[in-house]
Amino acid sequence: MSGVQKLAREKAKKVSLHNEKLRDCRIHYNSNNPRRDESTIFITEGDSASGSITKSRDVTTQAVFSLRGKPLNSYGKTKKVVYENDEFNLLQAALNIEEGIDNIRYRNVVIATDADVDGMHIRLLLITFFLQFFPDIIKQGHLFILETPLFRVRNKQETKYCYTESERDEAQKKIKNSETTRFKGLGEINWQEFKNFIGPDMKLSPVTLSKDDNIKALLDYFMGNNTQERQNFIIENLRMEED
Repeated sequence: MSGVQKLAREKAKKVSLHNEKLRDCRIHYNSNNPRRDESTIFITEGDSASGSITKSRDVTTQAVFSLRGKPLNSYGKTKKVVYENDEFNLLQAALNIEEGIDNIRYRNVVIATDADVDGMHIRLLLITFFLQFFPDIIKQGHLFILETPLFRVRNKQETKYCYTESERDEAQKKIKNSETTRFKGLGEINWQEFKNFIGPDMKLSPVTLSKDDNIKALLDYFMGNNTQERQNFIIENLRMEED
């Protein structure tokens, strides 16, 4: 294991010099800067989503880490996978958490994925990674989900961004002669608009654990082998959505 760690550290240092997946910010949480609590890293899915965030972010306090796609399901794996998997190794290096989270580089670690099935799956895989290997990131309140609008309702005079279907319906009633756009992914929101969603009014949902939560049981149920119990849960809670 120590050999794997050494090779991984060397690889991470070498890659970090030219890491196109990380767009860092100037102020970090593990500094003495008075704005350290604002330091944030967005973990995005693919270059399309990261492009909008990268162009609209505050380079002083907001960093972007771009995933190549769906990460590995790390449940049941040993920590060796963190060092052998390039994506996890680079993410660990970006967050500076190999030796623990006392010197974590960002106050807010924000998962920014599309509000669709694939995006939800990536959220689960990333949460699994943190629960499995770095649960203190969640326990100490560092992990969040970025909430972005599903709809834009506008006419020539007014624009309303809506996060639910009910908000959309209400906006359509109030804004006369409006057109409605359904954002299918973060990449469809241009960077000028994206400033509205990662600025002072940014909507973040914290990922939390209660004292009664059994991490192993949670991961085993949702991310482990497919069981009849989980199949029944899916069937009973299945919803059909009209496009």
